[in-house]
Amino acid sequence: MNIHTAAATGQPQGMSSAEWQARVDLAALYRLVAHHGWDDVIFNHCSMRLPGEERKFMMKRHELLWTEVTASNLVKVDMDADLDESAGVNRPGFTLHGGVLRGRPDVNCAVHVHTRTGMAIAGLKSGLRMVSQESTRFYGRIGYHPYEGITEDFGERERLIAHLGKNRVMIMHNHGVLSVGKTASEAFGLMKHLLEAAEIQMQMESTGGEIIEIPPEICAKTVAQYEKHDSGRN
Repeated sequence: MNIHTAAATGQPQGMSSAEWQARVDLAALYRLVAHHGWDDVIFNHCSMRLPGEERKFMMKRHELLWTEVTASNLVKVDMDADLDESAGVNRPGFTLHGGVLRGRPDVNCAVHVHTRTGMAIAGLKSGLRMVSQESTRFYGRIGYHPYEGITEDFGERERLIAHLGKNRVMIMHNHGVLSVGKTASEAFGLMKHLLEAAEIQMQMESTGGEIIEIPPEICAKTVAQYEKHDSGRN
């Protein structure tokens, strides 16, 4: 599934092309995440800031499976509102994604999942260790947020943003993982790399063998290389 697919026919009359393309991209992201098996029935979410309306974003309708999400059935919500399931959206999802997009105007898309790998790494005190090339992508660029229960208290938003900081991914202790990006493609790619790094680490740890830790200076070099690669070497 190609997140960059051009907006298909079916754009509602009166809707801007920018909003329709954002809807197509977000719906494709939901389907792609489900294709990789990262969805959790109707729970967890992806979100997209609404082009031209910076304080609004889109997320899936609460009762829908991830595979049922389409460009036209995404729900447009105001991140400054106080919404719950009576408005058709999941309260914890609205709280988390509304808070992240409010606090990070530099990003437009967020992905949050509760995969087994994600929850396993979230329960390790060590967090993500620098034991593979895949993990070095996140060297010094990953936030950690302590568990506060189901994320439905708006007061938690400020702490979420503080712990995410300027990073593009965050491990939420005993909970799951989060990635953010300027585009759906970026947020998805970061989540894929994070989960792969976590899986590699846990496979290493499960052997009981001595693990080679990558030295900090090599980590710093490699993450800089990744950033150059990811930006197209511009």
